[in-house]
Amino acid sequence: MTQSPVKPIPDGMHTVTPHLICAGAADAIEFYKKAFNAVELCRLPGPQGKLLHALIRIGNSAVMLAEECPDGGGFGPKTLKGSPVTIHLYVEDVDAFVAQAVGAGAKVTMPIEDMFWGDRYGKLEDPFGHHWSVATHIREVSPDELQQVVQKLCG
Repeated sequence: MTQSPVKPIPDGMHTVTPHLICAGAADAIEFYKKAFNAVELCRLPGPQGKLLHALIRIGNSAVMLAEECPDGGGFGPKTLKGSPVTIHLYVEDVDAFVAQAVGAGAKVTMPIEDMFWGDRYGKLEDPFGHHWSVATHIREVSPDELQQVVQKLCG
C-alpha cells in the first residue's frame, strides 16, 4: 500500500478545533484580532461576500469560523438565544488578557479570581454570543487537596 503525501491532520492543527458560527463572521475575525491577538490564516468569502469559511489562530490553536446560514442549518448563539458551549483559553496573564478583550467589546460574565484548582480564572462573552473562559495557571494543586476542597464545597 502506498503512503499518501497528504497528512491526515494538517500541520498547525490539533485533533479538536472549535468551529464558530457567527452572524457577522468578518466582524468576528476583527474582534478576535483586537481582543485575543488572533492571527488570520485564511478567508473564503462566498458570492455575496459572507464568509463560507475562515481560519484564525489564537495562541497556538486554530479556530474555524463561518457566517451564520439559517437556510443551511448554521445558527450562531445570538440567533439561538445563547450557547451551551464555553471555549477555554490558557494565557500568560489573564488579567491583562481580559482587560484587552473588554476593551475590544467583550463582556465579563464571571470576574477573574484565584480558584481552588490552581488557576486565576474568569469568563467572557464576545459580541457574537460565544462564551470564553480564560485562565492563567498560578499554582499546582494535588489530587488530594482538590478532593478535600470539593468535599468542603459540596458537603
